[in-house]
Amino acid sequence: MVGVGRGHCFLNGWVRRVQDQGNCACVCTHVVAILQCRQAPGAHKGAFASMHQRTPHPFWLAAALCVMTTGVNLQAPLYAAYARADGVGVMATTIAFSFYVAGVLPVLLALGGLSDRIGRRRVMLLALALSATGTLLMLLHPHVATLAVARLVLGTGTALMSATATAYMLELFGSARASRAANWVTASTSIGFGLGPVLTSLCLMVQDSLTPPSFALHLAAVAVCAALVWRLPETAPRSGPKAPMLRLPYFTVEGLWFGAAILLCWATTGLVISILPSVLAPHGLSRYSGLATMLAISCGLLFQPMARRQEPRHAVRIGLMVLVPAYALLAWGAWSGTLVAVLLGALAASSACYGFVYLGGLAGTAEAAGDQTTRASAAYFLMAYVGFSLPVIFTGLLADRYGTATALLAFGLLLAAGALTLLSRPVRVVDLSDLPTRPAEALLKR
Repeated sequence: MVGVGRGHCFLNGWVRRVQDQGNCACVCTHVVAILQCRQAPGAHKGAFASMHQRTPHPFWLAAALCVMTTGVNLQAPLYAAYARADGVGVMATTIAFSFYVAGVLPVLLALGGLSDRIGRRRVMLLALALSATGTLLMLLHPHVATLAVARLVLGTGTALMSATATAYMLELFGSARASRAANWVTASTSIGFGLGPVLTSLCLMVQDSLTPPSFALHLAAVAVCAALVWRLPETAPRSGPKAPMLRLPYFTVEGLWFGAAILLCWATTGLVISILPSVLAPHGLSRYSGLATMLAISCGLLFQPMARRQEPRHAVRIGLMVLVPAYALLAWGAWSGTLVAVLLGALAASSACYGFVYLGGLAGTAEAAGDQTTRASAAYFLMAYVGFSLPVIFTGLLADRYGTATALLAFGLLLAAGALTLLSRPVRVVDLSDLPTRPAEALLKR
């Protein structure tokens, strides 16, 4: 344990950094409690004992984050089955899939400061309720139209969670452990987004069903996590500055370059989740699409340490150079029914989509924005979610009219053209050694 004087200096520096990010309110309570140790003899024992007693709480919150994100892609391996049961094509499922973004964006742009006003715990409980609602809808009525409603509900819940999770985890850990708090949020959510489709795929390998046991398992997990979150302490500040509710996007020339890169990456991820099951279905491999989704999302976490050691522009360029051949391998594997190629392509794409391009683009956007970091981050994620939703709809339309091979080829050509355009127009080199680049830390800045 450091001395009070050294802790005072560290906390002062840390608070200045958080103020630069526009989110000082979330740590004021802990900073004041620790600094009061200098004035009250023996008070440090109570303050740090209280923090020590909280050690189970971050794990409870991490479990809830993992369960909520597990529900987001839980139905992904069944998209082809839903379309077949309803007699609709690929485009219908891609439209339903894109309703997720219709739930995410309004909350992220207009309700970012909600937890400062009604409390962190209430927002997390609401997000858990929405996660359970989305799964329950598909359990009761497994059809494409219901999928659209469920995706809208799940998107709303995920956005509420995203706007609250890092601040809540930071307050539970204590300000001196900010890095660990960000790591926990990053790990729990990254695992969850990929865990859902894997669970469903495992269930489908045992028995085909439109309502596999993974749905009921998720509902039970939500109930357990709701009980745990209910026992968490409320940490939202009752007074002081509140985070703004409305966060209009702020675009710069360099920010657009980084935003276009993440748009291409998340368009590829969207294709893997929404269209890949239908492409694999004629080969009898659609049940394995959940594993491909997990590799395309969660495994990006493994490449983030390498991405952090790169200057942001270089990280993005590496990611773009990996993305195109990774997609080519994945598309060829899906078209030919070669499962190994699909899985290797998904893993390679993940290194770009959630490793090099994600972290490099986020950090580069923040540097280019100056004192408009919060709004620039909103612009970055706006472009990311546009890429996640719109391209897959047009690809689905092509698949219905001209076949999946043509659709995959057209997407690949546009992806290659976009990547080459960005690689031919580099942005200036910037020094971002002091900027946070973990995905969870980005939430602190929004």
